[in-house]
Parts: sequence; structure tokens; C-alpha cells
Amino acid sequence: MAGRATTASATGARLRLNVAYSSWDLIWSHVHRILVINLGIAAANLPLLAALQLHHHPWRHPLLFGPLLLLTGPSLAAAFAYLDEAGGSGQPPVRAYFRAYARLFRPALLTSSPYLLAACVAVADVVMLRTTPLGPPLVPMAAVVAVLALLSHVVSLAHVARHGTVARRAFVLVPFAVVRHWFLTLMNLVLLTAGLLLVNQAPLLGLAVLPGCVLSVLWHNCRSMPLLTPPPG
Repeated sequence: MAGRATTASATGARLRLNVAYSSWDLIWSHVHRILVINLGIAAANLPLLAALQLHHHPWRHPLLFGPLLLLTGPSLAAAFAYLDEAGGSGQPPVRAYFRAYARLFRPALLTSSPYLLAACVAVADVVMLRTTPLGPPLVPMAAVVAVLALLSHVVSLAHVARHGTVARRAFVLVPFAVVRHWFLTLMNLVLLTAGLLLVNQAPLLGLAVLPGCVLSVLWHNCRSMPLLTPPPG
């Protein structure tokens, strides 16, 4: 009896060791992707980080933060492309992120421009109209436009990262997809809001932990919006 118990215990220990090893390998793959994305996002957005250190209320300085926000588009597209290359458990090297950044820089800028412009105009309308008699009916509408533009911006960058080109119809279909898949959109909104608030309060600590985690969930959510198809050719 004692011998059988010892054998069973040893077999159970070996089984637990095998499960623990595969689990550790999966966890390390995820941590590796998170660290690479965090490094890439921080390196690509150093001017924005410096500006956030000087001004803790970026919405009060639109002329400064507008161009800096535009440059976040290629870094986000590169993060989504890196996750596409990694798949479920891959570990692409760090240079894969920067190759994707260089390859997607122009299409990501072209994609980001209209969405960020619409968001900035809507935010400016909210600031200007909130103390006027037209504020109560118009401010909620402008706020909805700003949120819809920002969320559509993220989904469009995920589309650019996958296909590498800018599809004109995406500017119409993506906002429709964002509204249609409202549950995923709400999840994206909560994650982005929490992440931006934490990064704004502690830029260095926030960028060391949050971007890769948030973008991984956003990447999965964007892949679950099967409205866009690859462009022909």
C-alpha cells in the first residue's frame, strides 16, 4: 500500500510538473508580447510622454497634443500587427514591432487623421458649448461623436495592421461596426478610459504595465468584429 501510494504521488507530481511547464511557457509568451509592445509604444511616443510630463491636462492644449496624438496611430497599428504575427502563443522578436511600425507608418497616419480630427472638433465643441444656451442639447451629441470617432480609430488601425492598406469604405463601415457590436465597443471604451487615466497620472509606471495588456484585449475584440474583408489584390 505504501509503495503504491508513493508511486501514485510521484506520478501526480510528474503530471503537475508537466502542466506547470506548459502553463509557464504560455505565461512567458504572453509576458514577452506585453513587454515588447510596452517598449515599442514608449519608444514611438517619447514626445507625447514628454508633453504629458509638462501638461497634466492635455485637452487644454489641443495645438500641442493634436499632432502628438496623430503619431500614436502608427504605434498602435504596429502593436496590432505584432499581435497578428504572434498569433495565440508566438514570440516574435522586438524588431518585428519596429518593422511593422515602419511599414504601416503612412497608412496608419492616413487612417488616423480623419478620426482624430473629428474627435478633436467634437471635444472643442463640448468645451465651447457647455456654458452656452445651446449646451444642453448639443454637448451630449458632440460627446457621442468624439467617443465614436476614437473607438472607430482603434478598430480602423486594427484593420490597417491586418491588411496593410487603407480601405476607403472602412471610413463608413468601421463606425457602423462599432455601433453594431456595442458590447465589444463598451468593453473597449472602459479599457481605454481606465488606461489613459492611469497613464496620465503616472506616465512611466502606466506605460511600463498597461499598454500591452489593454491592446491585447482590444486586438481580440477588434478581431471579433467580422465586418471588414481583405481588400482585393
